[in-house]
Amino acid sequence: MESDYDELDRRLVHALQINGRAPFTAIAEVLGVSDRTIARRYARLRSAGAVRVLCGVDPTALGAVLWFLRVRCAPAASLPVAEALARRPDTSWVSLSSGGTEITCVVRTESEADSEALLLAKLPRTPRVEGVTAHSVLHAFYGGPDNLVGKLGSLDAEAIERLRPPPVPHRPGPVRLDDGDRKLLALLSTDGRAGFEELAAATGWSPTTVRRRMAELREHGLLYLDIDVDWRMFGVNTRTLLWLSVVPAHLEEAGQALARHPEIAFAAATTGPTNLYASVVCTNQQELYRYLTTRVAALPAITHLETAPVIKTVKKAANQT
Repeated sequence: MESDYDELDRRLVHALQINGRAPFTAIAEVLGVSDRTIARRYARLRSAGAVRVLCGVDPTALGAVLWFLRVRCAPAASLPVAEALARRPDTSWVSLSSGGTEITCVVRTESEADSEALLLAKLPRTPRVEGVTAHSVLHAFYGGPDNLVGKLGSLDAEAIERLRPPPVPHRPGPVRLDDGDRKLLALLSTDGRAGFEELAAATGWSPTTVRRRMAELREHGLLYLDIDVDWRMFGVNTRTLLWLSVVPAHLEEAGQALARHPEIAFAAATTGPTNLYASVVCTNQQELYRYLTTRVAALPAITHLETAPVIKTVKKAANQT
């Protein structure tokens, strides 16, 4: 429950969202407590599964395509099928929604041939799957390195500026991964605060090489710092998926407006039967109703809206390399 956490917990999590690899001494100075207090708080929260700093990977930087799949099953079959999808290395955010008759997941495909094999052959032939709707992600308005903690956190502008790391320059061009990169990303996907010595031991590189390669991968847009949080810390108890149809001329405007809403954890333009997808988090059903009838109702040129409450999350984001 929210009462299990206090304001220092929330301020610490907000600080880690701003700079997940900031030294505890720097965070402590900004928050006005001792570095030992910060270290103890982080250790407690991490051991309880309430917070985890990790490095996310944007697979589109490697040329991959992301798909949202809506897989319809008979209620008795939905959980086994969802668990089977969760075991695949190319899936993330596998959820049961719509009363347990639909599975929603993100699937990464490496090529057009992979997309064709997944969408036309593999899934429809899976026993107990009654239908599949596929939505390719065309453009993300909010998500990835943009974490919801940044909207919910209570640190003021001065504290945020003191913690904010230097901007990362953009490095154009393709990026290719070798075995050392994959070992680096695998460790960072579970502990984004892993030290350079630990990362060097895992990769066989020197700490200097690790530091340089992490900087290169961030400059290419492949690697970014992220944070996994028990959202009850911020009073969030429900997640709902929105599938919207927007007049194309207003799609960009509607997507940008959605991205600014404090309730939005992810928003993207997609292909498929609808063209705008969003993940919404709220305190309860009453707050969801308020959100739908005020902020969403005010969006321009919405012609269709479908809501799908998430009843179980089978798999969250995974290292996608």
